[in-house]
Amino acid sequence: MLATMYQTAGNGKSLRLARLGSGPPLVLLHGYPDNLQIWCELALRLAERFEVIAFDWPGMGYSEAWPGGATPTHMAQRLLHLIDQWHLPTVTLVGTDMGAQPALAFAALYPERIHQLVVMNALVFGDAETSWEIELLRRFGFNRWVLRRFPRAVFQRAIWTFLPRGVRLAPALRADLWQAFRRDAVRAFISKMCAGYQGTLAALPQLYPKVLCPTLILWGEHDRHFPPVHAERLHAALPHSRLHIVPRAQHWMVYDLAEPLAARIKEVA
Repeated sequence: MLATMYQTAGNGKSLRLARLGSGPPLVLLHGYPDNLQIWCELALRLAERFEVIAFDWPGMGYSEAWPGGATPTHMAQRLLHLIDQWHLPTVTLVGTDMGAQPALAFAALYPERIHQLVVMNALVFGDAETSWEIELLRRFGFNRWVLRRFPRAVFQRAIWTFLPRGVRLAPALRADLWQAFRRDAVRAFISKMCAGYQGTLAALPQLYPKVLCPTLILWGEHDRHFPPVHAERLHAALPHSRLHIVPRAQHWMVYDLAEPLAARIKEVA
């Protein structure tokens, strides 16, 4: 588990974060139903070379929500606010799941503030193949109903489908993720975020040609929710990208395959 602290953002809201290592700054962006602790294995390895910063998105994990929208562009704006507060001229961003779209938006909108980009396992094309669960949740706002009424089922299904058979989250990590996700306010924000992402997903690829920084696309070969076709299309859309399909990897590969992922990121970042 990562040692965490709380910081007051410029807008007066509390933010949970972890900072470790030294070197060029590298910021980790999580998805859902996780929080910054999903990076616990990868962050420790990357800290051998970078100053690693992981934080709970405002409204998720144990960070307070900020006012305003929750599209990838809004999330990118919040990320810019935090990077400014941390006095970081440029950063390398590593985003997975619903942290990947804000990372792509940030790289397109604020090119002078990003050094390199790493994108993993995310819904980056609204018309590409997904799992039946994702397809169902995207229809008719069904995800909001499920998140409100069945949080434990959502959480258990994520664990079941995000990790290979036989791989279990460490008890302390599982408890940290669940205690955050079970909070009504967190799930309400996630519902808002899902709606914001869904509403803007069709337009998001218009930003991809504007991502001019070196980009590494790391994708799980066996991601059950977002198969490698997303990665291949993203690679074709990003002018300066490299693609690596991670053998046998699934959605939460940042946890169970931290060592090879860290080595791959260190090669290019």
